[in-house]
Amino acid sequence: MSGCFPTLAVLLLGQYAWGPSPKAEPLSSRIDAPLGFRRIDLPPESFGAWLRAFPTRPGREPVRLFDGREKGNQSAHVLTFDIDVGKRDLQQCADAVMRLRAEYLFAMKRTKDICFRFTSGDAVPWRRWAGGERPRVRGRSVEWEPHGASAGHPSFRRYLDAIFMYAGSASLSRELESGIELARILPGDVLIQGGFPGHAVIVMDVAENERGERRYLLAQSYMPAQEIHLLRNPSAEGPWYDAQAKGSIPTPEWNFRTRDLMRFSEVGCPVHRGAKPL
Repeated sequence: MSGCFPTLAVLLLGQYAWGPSPKAEPLSSRIDAPLGFRRIDLPPESFGAWLRAFPTRPGREPVRLFDGREKGNQSAHVLTFDIDVGKRDLQQCADAVMRLRAEYLFAMKRTKDICFRFTSGDAVPWRRWAGGERPRVRGRSVEWEPHGASAGHPSFRRYLDAIFMYAGSASLSRELESGIELARILPGDVLIQGGFPGHAVIVMDVAENERGERRYLLAQSYMPAQEIHLLRNPSAEGPWYDAQAKGSIPTPEWNFRTRDLMRFSEVGCPVHRGAKPL
Protein backbone atom coordinates (compact mmCIF):
# COMPACT_ATOMS: atom_id res chain seq x y z
CA MET A 1 0.00 0.00 0.00
CA SER A 2 1.17 3.57 -0.63
CA GLY A 3 1.80 6.29 1.93
CA CYS A 4 4.52 6.70 4.55
CA PHE A 5 2.48 7.40 7.65
CA PRO A 6 2.46 5.97 11.18
CA THR A 7 -0.27 3.56 12.21
CA LEU A 8 -3.63 4.96 13.21
CA ALA A 9 -3.00 3.95 16.82
CA VAL A 10 -0.23 6.57 16.89
CA LEU A 11 -2.22 9.14 14.95
CA LEU A 12 -5.11 8.88 17.40
CA LEU A 13 -3.02 10.54 20.11
CA GLY A 14 -4.60 13.96 19.81
CA GLN A 15 -4.99 13.96 16.04
CA TYR A 16 -8.62 12.83 15.73
CA ALA A 17 -10.27 13.96 18.94
CA TRP A 18 -13.77 12.50 18.34
CA GLY A 19 -12.37 9.00 18.88
CA PRO A 20 -12.40 6.82 15.74
CA SER A 21 -12.39 3.05 16.11
CA PRO A 22 -8.99 1.39 16.72
CA LYS A 23 -9.84 -0.78 13.69
CA ALA A 24 -9.97 2.26 11.40
CA GLU A 25 -7.29 2.59 8.72
CA PRO A 26 -5.70 5.77 7.30
CA LEU A 27 -6.99 6.81 3.88
CA SER A 28 -3.46 6.56 2.45
CA SER A 29 -3.33 2.84 3.24
CA ARG A 30 -6.73 2.18 1.63
CA ILE A 31 -6.31 3.95 -1.69
CA ASP A 32 -3.18 3.49 -3.82
CA ALA A 33 -1.90 6.29 -6.02
CA PRO A 34 -2.82 5.87 -9.70
CA LEU A 35 -0.39 3.93 -11.87
CA GLY A 36 2.53 6.22 -12.79
CA PHE A 37 1.72 8.70 -10.01
CA ARG A 38 2.98 9.25 -6.46
CA ARG A 39 1.44 11.23 -3.64
CA ILE A 40 2.79 14.76 -3.47
CA ASP A 41 5.06 15.70 -0.58
CA LEU A 42 3.30 17.48 2.27
CA PRO A 43 4.54 19.07 5.52
CA PRO A 44 3.83 16.59 8.38
CA GLU A 45 1.53 18.94 10.30
CA SER A 46 -0.29 20.37 7.27
CA PHE A 47 -4.01 20.12 6.65
CA GLY A 48 -3.27 17.93 3.64
CA ALA A 49 -1.20 15.43 5.65
CA TRP A 50 -3.96 15.28 8.28
CA LEU A 51 -6.56 14.53 5.59
CA ARG A 52 -4.34 11.97 3.87
CA ALA A 53 -4.11 9.98 7.10
CA PHE A 54 -7.80 10.38 7.90
CA PRO A 55 -9.38 7.28 9.53
CA THR A 56 -11.64 5.16 7.34
CA ARG A 57 -14.04 2.36 8.18
CA PRO A 58 -13.12 -1.14 6.99
CA GLY A 59 -14.48 -2.39 3.69
CA ARG A 60 -17.21 -0.48 1.91
CA GLU A 61 -19.83 0.17 4.55
CA PRO A 62 -23.09 1.85 3.50
CA VAL A 63 -23.40 5.60 3.96
CA ARG A 64 -25.85 6.31 6.78
CA LEU A 65 -27.94 9.36 7.48
CA PHE A 66 -27.93 11.23 10.79
CA ASP A 67 -30.89 9.12 12.00
CA GLY A 68 -29.17 5.80 11.23
CA ARG A 69 -31.05 4.99 8.03
CA GLU A 70 -29.08 4.10 4.91
CA LYS A 71 -28.76 6.79 2.28
CA GLY A 72 -30.89 6.14 -0.78
CA ASN A 73 -27.98 6.38 -3.23
CA GLN A 74 -25.31 3.84 -2.26
CA SER A 75 -23.51 3.97 -5.61
CA ALA A 76 -21.67 7.29 -5.13
CA HIS A 77 -19.00 6.25 -2.64
CA VAL A 78 -15.87 4.13 -2.43
CA LEU A 79 -15.56 4.08 1.36
CA THR A 80 -16.80 5.92 4.44
CA PHE A 81 -14.77 7.91 6.94
CA ASP A 82 -14.74 7.12 10.64
CA ILE A 83 -16.20 10.36 12.00
CA ASP A 84 -19.61 11.00 13.52
CA VAL A 85 -22.37 12.80 11.63
CA GLY A 86 -24.28 13.87 14.75
CA LYS A 87 -27.87 13.12 15.72
CA ARG A 88 -29.50 16.06 13.90
CA ASP A 89 -29.87 17.01 10.24
CA LEU A 90 -27.05 19.55 10.44
CA GLN A 91 -23.74 18.23 9.10
CA GLN A 92 -24.54 18.44 5.40
CA CYS A 93 -22.18 19.31 2.53
CA ALA A 94 -20.45 22.59 3.43
CA ASP A 95 -20.83 21.72 7.12
CA ALA A 96 -18.73 18.59 6.63
CA VAL A 97 -16.04 20.68 4.95
CA MET A 98 -16.05 23.12 7.87
CA ARG A 99 -16.01 20.19 10.32
CA LEU A 100 -12.84 18.76 8.81
CA ARG A 101 -11.08 22.12 8.74
CA ALA A 102 -12.12 22.91 12.32
CA GLU A 103 -11.12 19.47 13.65
CA TYR A 104 -7.70 19.86 12.04
CA LEU A 105 -7.15 23.27 13.64
CA PHE A 106 -8.37 21.89 16.98
CA ALA A 107 -5.92 18.97 16.71
CA MET A 108 -3.05 21.35 15.91
CA LYS A 109 -4.04 23.57 18.87
CA ARG A 110 -4.55 26.50 16.47
CA THR A 111 -7.59 27.61 18.44
CA LYS A 112 -7.31 31.28 17.48
CA ASP A 113 -7.74 30.29 13.82
CA ILE A 114 -11.03 28.43 14.36
CA CYS A 115 -13.64 30.88 13.15
CA PHE A 116 -16.53 30.74 10.70
CA ARG A 117 -19.23 33.18 9.72
CA PHE A 118 -22.96 32.76 9.86
CA THR A 119 -24.84 33.47 6.65
CA SER A 120 -25.51 36.93 8.12
CA GLY A 121 -21.77 37.64 7.92
CA ASP A 122 -21.28 37.64 11.70
CA ALA A 123 -17.99 36.07 12.77
CA VAL A 124 -18.29 33.27 15.34
CA PRO A 125 -14.83 32.38 16.69
CA TRP A 126 -14.28 29.30 18.80
CA ARG A 127 -12.22 31.29 21.33
CA ARG A 128 -15.28 33.32 22.34
CA TRP A 129 -17.37 30.16 22.77
CA ALA A 130 -14.62 28.40 24.75
CA GLY A 131 -14.17 31.51 26.87
CA GLY A 132 -17.77 31.45 28.06
CA GLU A 133 -19.94 33.23 25.48
CA ARG A 134 -22.68 31.92 23.21
CA PRO A 135 -24.06 33.50 20.01
CA ARG A 136 -27.80 34.08 19.95
CA VAL A 137 -29.57 34.85 16.67
CA ARG A 138 -32.23 37.51 17.18
CA GLY A 139 -33.93 38.39 13.94
CA ARG A 140 -31.14 39.42 11.56
CA SER A 141 -28.58 40.15 14.24
CA VAL A 142 -26.31 38.00 16.39
CA GLU A 143 -25.75 38.82 20.05
CA TRP A 144 -23.29 37.20 22.46
CA GLU A 145 -24.49 36.11 25.88
CA PRO A 146 -22.49 34.92 28.91
CA HIS A 147 -22.22 31.19 29.52
CA GLY A 148 -19.89 28.87 31.39
CA ALA A 149 -16.42 28.56 29.85
CA SER A 150 -15.70 25.16 28.30
CA ALA A 151 -12.82 24.38 25.94
CA GLY A 152 -12.99 20.56 25.67
CA HIS A 153 -13.96 18.60 22.58
CA PRO A 154 -17.61 17.96 23.64
CA SER A 155 -18.11 21.73 23.87
CA PHE A 156 -16.29 22.12 20.55
CA ARG A 157 -18.79 19.74 18.95
CA ARG A 158 -21.66 21.86 20.25
CA TYR A 159 -19.94 24.94 18.83
CA LEU A 160 -19.75 23.25 15.44
CA ASP A 161 -23.45 22.35 15.53
CA ALA A 162 -24.20 26.04 16.06
CA ILE A 163 -22.06 26.86 13.02
CA PHE A 164 -23.84 24.21 10.95
CA MET A 165 -27.22 25.64 11.98
CA TYR A 166 -26.52 29.16 10.71
CA ALA A 167 -23.80 28.74 8.05
CA GLY A 168 -23.60 26.81 4.80
CA SER A 169 -22.27 26.81 1.26
CA ALA A 170 -23.29 30.45 0.67
CA SER A 171 -21.34 31.77 3.66
CA LEU A 172 -18.37 29.43 3.25
CA SER A 173 -17.93 30.33 -0.41
CA ARG A 174 -17.47 33.97 0.65
CA GLU A 175 -14.73 33.01 3.14
CA LEU A 176 -12.56 30.92 0.84
CA GLU A 177 -9.85 32.18 -1.50
CA SER A 178 -10.92 31.94 -5.15
CA GLY A 179 -8.91 31.76 -8.36
CA ILE A 180 -7.16 28.50 -7.50
CA GLU A 181 -5.78 26.75 -10.59
CA LEU A 182 -7.06 23.17 -10.90
CA ALA A 183 -3.68 21.96 -12.20
CA ARG A 184 -2.10 23.12 -8.89
CA ILE A 185 -4.78 21.56 -6.67
CA LEU A 186 -3.82 20.64 -3.09
CA PRO A 187 -5.37 18.48 -0.37
CA GLY A 188 -7.75 20.64 1.67
CA ASP A 189 -8.95 22.62 -1.35
CA VAL A 190 -12.70 22.85 -1.82
CA LEU A 191 -14.98 22.64 -4.85
CA ILE A 192 -17.94 24.79 -3.89
CA GLN A 193 -21.00 26.43 -5.38
CA GLY A 194 -22.59 28.67 -2.79
CA GLY A 195 -26.36 28.82 -2.80
CA PHE A 196 -29.67 27.69 -1.35
CA PRO A 197 -29.05 24.89 -2.02
CA GLY A 198 -25.43 24.80 -3.12
CA HIS A 199 -22.88 22.06 -2.68
CA ALA A 200 -19.29 21.58 -1.53
CA VAL A 201 -16.80 18.72 -1.62
CA ILE A 202 -13.27 18.62 -0.21
CA VAL A 203 -10.00 17.39 -1.72
CA MET A 204 -8.63 14.61 0.52
CA ASP A 205 -5.39 13.79 -1.30
CA VAL A 206 -3.36 14.60 -4.43
CA ALA A 207 -0.92 12.55 -6.51
CA GLU A 208 1.40 13.70 -9.31
CA ASN A 209 3.33 12.06 -12.18
CA GLU A 210 6.73 12.94 -13.63
CA ARG A 211 5.12 15.45 -16.03
CA GLY A 212 3.59 17.37 -13.13
CA GLU A 213 0.05 16.22 -13.93
CA ARG A 214 -2.12 15.75 -10.86
CA ARG A 215 -4.96 13.49 -9.72
CA TYR A 216 -7.08 14.07 -6.63
CA LEU A 217 -9.59 12.43 -4.28
CA LEU A 218 -12.89 14.03 -3.22
CA ALA A 219 -15.07 13.54 -0.16
CA GLN A 220 -18.52 14.84 0.70
CA SER A 221 -21.53 14.81 2.95
CA TYR A 222 -24.88 15.69 1.37
CA MET A 223 -28.55 16.25 2.16
CA PRO A 224 -29.95 15.01 4.47
CA ALA A 225 -26.93 15.08 6.80
CA GLN A 226 -24.94 11.89 6.23
CA GLU A 227 -21.63 10.26 6.92
CA ILE A 228 -18.65 11.74 5.11
CA HIS A 229 -17.62 9.45 2.27
CA LEU A 230 -15.00 9.22 -0.46
CA LEU A 231 -16.54 9.76 -3.90
CA ARG A 232 -16.04 7.54 -6.90
CA ASN A 233 -15.26 9.25 -10.20
CA PRO A 234 -18.26 8.68 -12.52
CA SER A 235 -16.05 9.48 -15.54
CA ALA A 236 -13.27 6.98 -14.82
CA GLU A 237 -12.37 3.77 -13.03
CA GLY A 238 -11.76 4.28 -9.33
CA PRO A 239 -11.89 7.41 -7.18
CA TRP A 240 -9.12 9.59 -8.65
CA TYR A 241 -10.12 12.75 -10.56
CA ASP A 242 -8.02 14.34 -13.32
CA ALA A 243 -6.67 17.83 -12.52
CA GLN A 244 -6.15 18.44 -16.24
CA ALA A 245 -9.92 18.46 -16.81
CA LYS A 246 -11.39 21.51 -18.54
CA GLY A 247 -14.69 23.23 -17.90
CA SER A 248 -16.79 20.87 -15.81
CA ILE A 249 -16.09 18.36 -13.03
CA PRO A 250 -18.95 15.86 -12.77
CA THR A 251 -19.23 14.08 -9.42
CA PRO A 252 -21.84 11.40 -8.63
CA GLU A 253 -24.38 13.87 -7.23
CA TRP A 254 -23.31 17.34 -8.42
CA ASN A 255 -21.57 18.95 -11.40
CA PHE A 256 -18.90 21.50 -10.55
CA ARG A 257 -16.90 23.83 -12.78
CA THR A 258 -13.12 24.15 -12.67
CA ARG A 259 -13.55 27.75 -11.52
CA ASP A 260 -15.37 26.50 -8.40
CA LEU A 261 -12.05 25.45 -6.81
CA MET A 262 -11.25 27.47 -3.67
CA ARG A 263 -8.86 27.31 -0.71
CA PHE A 264 -9.01 28.01 3.02
CA SER A 265 -7.23 31.14 4.17
CA GLU A 266 -4.63 30.77 6.89
CA VAL A 267 -6.10 33.88 8.56
CA GLY A 268 -8.57 33.00 11.30
CA CYS A 269 -11.75 34.71 10.13
CA PRO A 270 -11.11 36.68 6.93
CA VAL A 271 -13.41 39.61 6.19
CA HIS A 272 -15.42 39.03 3.06
CA ARG A 273 -17.91 41.00 1.03
CA GLY A 274 -20.94 41.83 3.16
CA ALA A 275 -19.37 40.57 6.37
CA LYS A 276 -19.26 42.37 9.67
CA PRO A 277 -15.76 42.81 11.15
CA LEU A 278 -14.78 40.73 14.14
